[in-house]
Amino acid sequence: MRTTVSFELAHVEKFKDRLLEWSGQFTEVLWLDSNAHIDAYGSFEAILAVDALTMLQTDAQDAFDDLKAYQASTRDWIFGYLSYDLKNDVEKLKSQNPDGLGFPDLYFFQPKKMMRIRGDRIDFLYLKMVEDEIESDFKAISEQPIPEKGHAATRSDIRIKMGIFKDEYFSRIARMLEHIHRGDIYEANFCQEFYAEGTRINALRTYEKLNAISKAPFACFLRSGDRYMLSASPERYLKRMGTKVISQPIKGTARRSRDPKTDTRLANTLKMDEKERAENIMIVDLVRNDLSKSALKGSVKVEELCAVYSFEQVHQMISTVSAEVPSDQCPVELLRESFPMGSMTGAPKVSAMKIIEGLESFKRGLYSGGVGYFSPQGDFDFNVVIRSILYNADAKYVSFSVGSAITAKASPEKEYQECLLKAKAMRKVLEG
Repeated sequence: MRTTVSFELAHVEKFKDRLLEWSGQFTEVLWLDSNAHIDAYGSFEAILAVDALTMLQTDAQDAFDDLKAYQASTRDWIFGYLSYDLKNDVEKLKSQNPDGLGFPDLYFFQPKKMMRIRGDRIDFLYLKMVEDEIESDFKAISEQPIPEKGHAATRSDIRIKMGIFKDEYFSRIARMLEHIHRGDIYEANFCQEFYAEGTRINALRTYEKLNAISKAPFACFLRSGDRYMLSASPERYLKRMGTKVISQPIKGTARRSRDPKTDTRLANTLKMDEKERAENIMIVDLVRNDLSKSALKGSVKVEELCAVYSFEQVHQMISTVSAEVPSDQCPVELLRESFPMGSMTGAPKVSAMKIIEGLESFKRGLYSGGVGYFSPQGDFDFNVVIRSILYNADAKYVSFSVGSAITAKASPEKEYQECLLKAKAMRKVLEG
């Protein structure tokens, strides 16, 4: 049983800064931040989970079965991630590309301490703790010193390397287009890695800097020992609320402009772009098919199609697909049936994943997986791990990856420039 105590907050943003700084004493941390985005399906401003009581981490083999057993046995809040390479548990696939990060394929933990901010209140949900300890922690957090904004996040000598150079990128896109023109696939998300070796960063400061310039609705900071994820994700993978499930795939990206008229024009151009709309609609069809595996007959709906939303760095084209599922449907099965998310694979999904594995130069790992939580009732919410920095402090290896959807109408030069646009924020916070 969890002891729950609530407090009113006078300054939510300042308290969030103090709360995240206070979490630095723990080796298991997951921070989820909506950055005050108005979301029809949002349920909190921020959540912090720290200090594992129990933990599950494993490779891809039988990973979903292991997670199902863990979720059923705890019947509690659990937080963690699903890596992209759990595709190998869902289908007969392999991951044989180089991996500089060495993250487990699946990781979840049951926190002793959890805090949830909603509106101007914070709920402390502690496991087998007395109210005195909660009040003591609330006082400590309220008095937690926080560094000045802009405090050095990274060293100035970090230099990012590209996993493949432009000519090789073009060559691999040409091979991808051969598959598309031959009819093997309709669309595939091709990704490339940027990395730095033999370096150290201050993970928390770097996350704060990334979040400050992105302010994404599904931002998160993860620590598991010496492994970190710093995410400014704008995309929801899958959320369950009782008998309703929601997926919000993103396909379609355009840059922002400081000039309001130019910015509006860029957003409208994206909204009317036939190629971008075609990409988005293909993935919406894939998501509808995934959700229909468990959905009640006739309940799969496209609530919003190809809507353009504006974020700090980019405009994005987002669709919302929902479905009703039986109340007793296993939550882990809902994830298994739709994993990996269509926006990061392609269509048909299995064929696209096979081709992706042959053409990409790195193991995706946590990138293009999902980070989130399960509630004791079996509800859940997971993002898509994009616009994210991954860091193995022990290996001194920093990595971020970006990708774009390749269709028959794809221009290699435009796709390459889209990747550079998506990489801009991560590169800026790392190289300065």
